[in-house]
Amino acid sequence: MIANGLLIIFPLLLAIAAFFDLFTMTIPNKLNLIIVVAFVSLAFLLQLPLEQVGMSFALGFGVMVVGFGLFALGVMGGGDVKFLATISLWLGLSMNMLDFILLTSIYGGALTLVILALRRVPYFPQFMQGQEWLLRLHDRKAGVPYGIAIAIAGIQVYPKTFWFAQIPTF
Repeated sequence: MIANGLLIIFPLLLAIAAFFDLFTMTIPNKLNLIIVVAFVSLAFLLQLPLEQVGMSFALGFGVMVVGFGLFALGVMGGGDVKFLATISLWLGLSMNMLDFILLTSIYGGALTLVILALRRVPYFPQFMQGQEWLLRLHDRKAGVPYGIAIAIAGIQVYPKTFWFAQIPTF
């Protein structure tokens, strides 16, 4: 049962966050809270050492502090910052975290280029006209749903983590 939770919960929550960001340009605080609660619950069930859990929270706090600096500069959205911090709990102080940041940067850059190219299209075909989320993506004043890049990077790094290693193979 725990193995199924480990296999499913983290990538599922990241995918949900990516869809929220794409369609609403927000990542709900409740979803970030669920990611934290899932981390704490599974850490408790697997009896992770308290030091490891504490270091994960310290990392998450550090990511939050740096992220809110970027938020204050207008570089990142607040939801993206909180999303990065909650994912860092799961990755902990490891090379996986560095891989995650690198992949997030690469995917975020590619996503930004695609959105900027989309915004150069003067109009949408008729069948796309009523799609509010597409119009929001097309708006040059709107941000970029960076949560998509964050989620993809998190899902890609997840199989290399301690958590995934806890799943029994048959």
